[in-house]
Formats: sequence, C-alpha cells, structure tokens
Amino acid sequence: MAPRANWKGFLRLSLVTCPVALYPATSDTEKVSFNQINRKTGHRIKYAKVDADTGEEVANEDIMKGYKVDTDTYIEVTKDELDDLALESTRTIEIDEFVPRADIDSRYVIRPYYLVPDGKVGHDAFAVIRETIRSMDKVAIGRVVLTNREHIIALEPLDNGLMGTLLRYPYEVRSEKEYFDDIQDVKITKDMLDLAKHIVEQKSGSFEPEQFEDRYETALIDLINQKRNGVKTTAKAPAKSGGNVINLMDALKRSLANEKQAAPAAGKEAAKETAKETAKAKGKKPRKAAAGQREMLLPISGSGKRAAKEAVKEAPKKAEKPARTSARTRKAG
Repeated sequence: MAPRANWKGFLRLSLVTCPVALYPATSDTEKVSFNQINRKTGHRIKYAKVDADTGEEVANEDIMKGYKVDTDTYIEVTKDELDDLALESTRTIEIDEFVPRADIDSRYVIRPYYLVPDGKVGHDAFAVIRETIRSMDKVAIGRVVLTNREHIIALEPLDNGLMGTLLRYPYEVRSEKEYFDDIQDVKITKDMLDLAKHIVEQKSGSFEPEQFEDRYETALIDLINQKRNGVKTTAKAPAKSGGNVINLMDALKRSLANEKQAAPAAGKEAAKETAKETAKAKGKKPRKAAAGQREMLLPISGSGKRAAKEAVKEAPKKAEKPARTSARTRKAG
C-alpha cells in the first residue's frame, strides 16, 4: 500500500504553479516496537486523558489548547483562532530564494521528504521548476505548513522528482560556544598527524548504506525468536573499557599496525563474497543454511512489521510440523 501524503497543495516559482504532494522519505515502521503491558495480568496498558485536579477522564471534544503563564494560569486558544492564523504556506510552497547547498549548516536539517506532482496535470510546470533548480546547481528555499506550524523547506532535484528537506529556525539551534569553550587548546605534532592520516587512509572507502546492518535490531529479533521458542537467554558480559591512553604516539602506532593486519583479512572476505556472487550468477544452487535458531530469524527489510509478526507466530508451528516422507511406501509385490 502506497504511503499517504503528509501535505498536498501547490508549488510556485513566481507565476509558474503546479499541484504537488509531499511524502515522508523515511520510515520507522520496519523497526521492532514494543507495547507496555501489565506484569501481573499480561494486558496492554491504556492511557487516558484525565483532569489533573479531579482525576476524571476528559472527552476529546472538551480538550483545548492553553499557553502556560504561571503555575495555575493558562491562556486558552481555540481551534478557530488557530485556523484564523493560517498562512499562505498552508496550501502553497512559494520559492523565495536560491542558495548554494554548502551554505546550509547540517545542524539546521530536520528530515527529508519527496515532492511529486499531484494528479495528471501540472507535470510540465513541475519539470520546469525542477530543471531550473538543477541547472542553477543550487537549492530552492521555501516555506510549508505541517502540523499547524510553518517550516522552512529546502528543495533540490532527485531523479525525476524533488527532495524537500525541512530546516530548523535559528532559535532552535543551540550555540556551540557553551559546549566548546572548555576544550583545551592542544598542540598536535606533525608525526602524530601523519600517523593519524595513515590510519584514515587504511579505513577510507565509499559510503554504501546497504553495507550497514542495524545490529541492535538483529539482536532484538534474535531475542524475540529465542523467547518465542522457549530458548533460555543468557546475559552478555559487559564490554571491556578501552582504558585511558597513556602514550598517544604509541596508541597511534598500534592502531596503524592493527589496521594493516586487518586489511588483508578484509580482502579475503571480499574475495569470498565475490566468489559466492559469481557462483550464483552461473546458476549454482546457494549453500543451504545450517538448521537451527538462525534459520528462524525474522526478515529485517522488505517484508514489513506485519510479516515479521506473522513469522514469529508461525515459527513454533514450523518447528513442530513433522517432516514429509520423500516418497510413497511401495505396495508389497
């Protein structure tokens, strides 16, 4: 099922306008999530909205917004009053200016969205705006209202669409000075810097997100599978502390030596993976995974949370199901 648009309206560059829809570019739905339950009954915990003084539950239609002035004083604001504050950016993303991508401090970045034409009309206007931004090699800055608040949004071409990145306002970003003022001004020798650069060279590569595994998510799935199948879990020993560095130069030299030793091993592993891929390409059957708990791992990507839950439910059934005979018993001759 396609995701629902977070916002629909118009994108405008001067007099060029087109209908667009804004979709979230990221999702947390694939991650394992937990419910809070009552330890004694095993039932889910339900939260109710109650009056802080009387303790009585309050219906949604009786709840309004209030700005706290002091301990017991609130300025009440109605929904109609908030609606009257509606800005033009509630329905239109007006491109105000174009700036170099490098000018946007990463601290101001909140989250990415995908901006696409909404419906069958306006694709030509959308393409004009997209290609104008692309040809200028800059980022378009506009404003959009999401969840009743106006946000700055930076637009840049991404394939046939636009990626919109919400940006923070200056008052939302803390100054680094209150954190960095106490850092000592240390002089680094050229030898130390050279050794550190060699370590960086040993570890250098290309950023490939698909190579990263969410190890905590994998550990969670293992834990859930083990508990589901009645496997006793044991606590892991605490990780050893690295300890204080007594001699920085010695630590750098050891680090470089370790990286040089690790490089050939990494090369061998890469060669093994290449060989596996080549074997698959030639039509050879992949090696069957060893039977056991690892086979019952839930899928992390591509199947979603619902499929993961179903896999957990089905796991013990599969374990209990007797193996089918490979051939029918022949009749006695």
